[in-house]
Amino acid sequence: MNVPDLKSSVPTAAAPKAAILVIDDEQSLLDVFVAALSPHFEVTTATSTREAEFILYKKSFKVVIADHLMAGGNGMSFLVRAREDYPYMQRILVTGYMKPEMLLWSVNEAALFRYLLKPVALNELIKVVQDAARLHDQSVAAR
Repeated sequence: MNVPDLKSSVPTAAAPKAAILVIDDEQSLLDVFVAALSPHFEVTTATSTREAEFILYKKSFKVVIADHLMAGGNGMSFLVRAREDYPYMQRILVTGYMKPEMLLWSVNEAALFRYLLKPVALNELIKVVQDAARLHDQSVAAR
């Protein structure tokens, strides 16, 4: 007698999406990033570093993406502070400012996972965030 495999007919719950935080003072750019990232991640946004700090007290994120120069706060300074308070959360800086010394300092000071130059290619953004989320998971598992 052939017995059907009941396990294969039961739908399995999809793995939860990695939570990421995106900070930018330009709502139009946030909207574009959310549209690109939402199919892959649970996206929370903030329009200032102050708002982002408040959100971080309430929720954990695997990855944070911050614009460099914003009205009401510097994304780079925010990422440096985030490194101290949330060492496993991976940090990505988005910038239109290409001065090599500043970028080198940023990478070292904030221990950036990566920096992306504007305009950001959305397929690159998605891949970088996926890689950062994987590194987060590996770092947490290794502790």
